[in-house]
Amino acid sequence: MAAYRTVVVGTDGSDSSFRAVDRAAAVAADSGATLVIVCAYYPATRQDVEKAQDVLGDEAYQVVGSAPAEDTLRSAQDRARKAGAEKTETVAVVGEPVEALRKVVADRSADLLVVGNRGLNTLTGRLLGSVPSEAARKSGVDVLIVHTT
Repeated sequence: MAAYRTVVVGTDGSDSSFRAVDRAAAVAADSGATLVIVCAYYPATRQDVEKAQDVLGDEAYQVVGSAPAEDTLRSAQDRARKAGAEKTETVAVVGEPVEALRKVVADRSADLLVVGNRGLNTLTGRLLGSVPSEAARKSGVDVLIVHTT
């Protein structure tokens, strides 16, 4: 089997998603692959922006728009580099996580998708589906589900 060339990993900034980033970075490092770190987000509504500005003033940029996603991506990229991934890229995508991951996998012709297992063993996850299980069903590439919880 050939080594992976492009590995995609999703993160939402949680500790468990950062553990998935760590594992994806190790796989990418071992394969000499490019690691693409993805964070999905929803844009803030005008009401959300105004409320944040009222409460936070000049610091409102930190919680509206893509700023939180960009911060998450910077932190994840730092972790990935420390874990040995030499070629890293980051992508912030508007929308829900599974569709964002699928889009990046297709756009980058990735051959491995890495996700954490958070949600797989919850009642909600079993009834409604979870990001890891839905990503595994829909991605069309190899999926590594990392035990992060």
